[in-house]
Amino acid sequence: MTTRTDTPTAWDERTQLTTFLDYARATARAKCEGLTEDDAGKAPLPGSPLMTVKGLISHLRWVEHWWLDVVFLDHELEGPLADATDEDPDPEMRLAVDIPLARLLAEYEEQNVRHRELVAAHGLDTRAARPLGNGDHADLRWILLHLIEETSRHNGHLDVVRELLDGTTGV
Repeated sequence: MTTRTDTPTAWDERTQLTTFLDYARATARAKCEGLTEDDAGKAPLPGSPLMTVKGLISHLRWVEHWWLDVVFLDHELEGPLADATDEDPDPEMRLAVDIPLARLLAEYEEQNVRHRELVAAHGLDTRAARPLGNGDHADLRWILLHLIEETSRHNGHLDVVRELLDGTTGV
């Protein structure tokens, strides 16, 4: 069982932000517990063929890569997002159905560990190396808030998908 807490160990801004991000990440992992490999690759929403548990976990992993490695650190974009096109805007979700869920979760967790270290090594006011679409350079604080929002929003999708797959609710 995945251990989760949204109560920070200290009440400073950094600890609160990182605690909520870790809580959202742990919630995504918890929503995968007990799911069969077959069900993890199913898309139960008729209008959303890419909305699978595997696809959502893969998306969360690669979204973090985009924001922290690519935008914040100015590293090269790698992985399936590098192949995104107008015709295939979400290859990380499409390709995930062929990857074991355990591998997707392990890669997500390994990346989370690296990103915790990255966040700990930078001030919240540190500006991203790459600009946003409007030319502004987001600070690390905004990126963390965005990742909390993004992960939490997709946890809602995981809620719906999981309930449709096997009736599991309340994780």
